Amino acid sequence: MGMSVSAGGSGRGGRGRRRARSGPISEINVTPMVDVMLVLLIIFMVAAPMLTVGVPIDLPETQAKAMNSETQPITVSVNDQGQIYLQETEIELDEIVAKLEAISKTGYDERIYVRGDKTADYGTVMKVMARISAAGYKNLGLVTLQEQDK
Repeated sequence: MGMSVSAGGSGRGGRGRRRARSGPISEINVTPMVDVMLVLLIIFMVAAPMLTVGVPIDLPETQAKAMNSETQPITVSVNDQGQIYLQETEIELDEIVAKLEAISKTGYDERIYVRGDKTADYGTVMKVMARISAAGYKNLGLVTLQEQDK
């Protein structure tokens, strides 16, 4: 009842080795593609928050806390030359209400943020806020930067 194990493999006296096929390899190595996709994902996750508002404004600083928001608000900006922007599009003061009514999704409950440059004319910022408020919009707020400890 003994068994013998041959070192050749197939019992042909050592000549039983398989020869490698010389055809193309049909396996796809996805590891480099996954690595590239993860790097791109990280890059876009870091860069996306920097692309939210396109109008350059020097905001004043306050001690108010940051607001927690789930949806993207409508942004009205006033720069230091007194130009008014709805999102990134320049508009006139008389066009604010009509444009807001056209783009607001939730009607008069839409959140509207007014961003005023700290060197902008206070009267222009107040005129913008007064027009929006008189039109019936309830959720109106001013955007500032948090004050830095010096």
